[in-house]
Amino acid sequence: MADIVTPNLKEASALLGGFQLETIADMHSAAKRIHNMGPRNVLVKGGDLPASLDAVDIFFDGEDFYELRSSRIQTRNTHGTGCTLASCIAAGLAKGFPMLESVKAAKHFVEDALQYSKDIMIGDGFQGPFDHLFKLKNSGRQVAFKPSDLLLYAVTDSGMNRKWGRSITNAVRAAIEGGATIIQLREKDAKTRDFFESAKACLEICRSHEIPLLINDRIDVALACDADGVHVGQSDMPARVARSLLGPNKIIGVSCKTPEQAQKAWDDGADYIGSGGVYPTNTKANNVTIGLDGLKTVCLASKLPVVAIGGIGISNARSVMEIGVQNLKGIAVVSALFDRECILSETQKLHSVLTDATSRGK
Repeated sequence: MADIVTPNLKEASALLGGFQLETIADMHSAAKRIHNMGPRNVLVKGGDLPASLDAVDIFFDGEDFYELRSSRIQTRNTHGTGCTLASCIAAGLAKGFPMLESVKAAKHFVEDALQYSKDIMIGDGFQGPFDHLFKLKNSGRQVAFKPSDLLLYAVTDSGMNRKWGRSITNAVRAAIEGGATIIQLREKDAKTRDFFESAKACLEICRSHEIPLLINDRIDVALACDADGVHVGQSDMPARVARSLLGPNKIIGVSCKTPEQAQKAWDDGADYIGSGGVYPTNTKANNVTIGLDGLKTVCLASKLPVVAIGGIGISNARSVMEIGVQNLKGIAVVSALFDRECILSETQKLHSVLTDATSRGK
């Protein structure tokens, strides 16, 4: 029998011989009765429930009921929501997520896509298109993650910005204009409000250049500003939990020093890993170095694209990129860009070295 069935109100009614579902209590009853037919889990979708201000779905696993609520989005563009939800649940299960986490992540994705789709004016039928691929309009949303985005990965540092008397937005803009391919905001000492405001301002710059913006560690800030994703370390929130909170369409990176950690990142649904420190660095206290051999070992074990980090700059970037592994896609740098007088020119020079090294390696 099926692992899960996902009937809407009309489908649930048909399965139960015309039983009318008009309240949340009716949905509970329907979920239990359908479960008795054999499926291991039941999700009764209540998007059309007339008495509810929210979109409420009832999930039943045979023991416990869960009311999964989301905002009710007023739009005619709902054609395909059910198929998309089921596909997202299946994708979550295929990646090893538990059933309930997969359902929650799928609901988050559908809500996000509904919000994006709500004002699209295509066709004149009763239902309009549900744009689950976020391609029917240009609203400044994140672009899909590509491993090549890791080529020149710029990680900010507020202390360095203060040292050189520049704002974080000016620093990020200069890095992007110089050729940075992805930005990570790493603000360990910033107050939450200040971090949030900085992230919003930097996100606007990144979106205008179609450059992904990730937040270091702070999943709450990433959610609040709708950043493109997060990067977490081994002592931060687990990637599996981050994925359940952020949903399937955000980028998640994980710091890894060992093959075992790289495998765990894959299992937990990460998109890439950062590996290092390759060389000693003053940016991060007590950071154990793994060297080029350690980096290569992690790369060979990883099923994910890898970005190298730790003490890398223009003098040694070529050596890092030429270790001879296909999934090493770039370098992450902090002081090599942000502890320099001119971020723009330093980024340009480093980008030139990286593009030359990668083209020679093909």
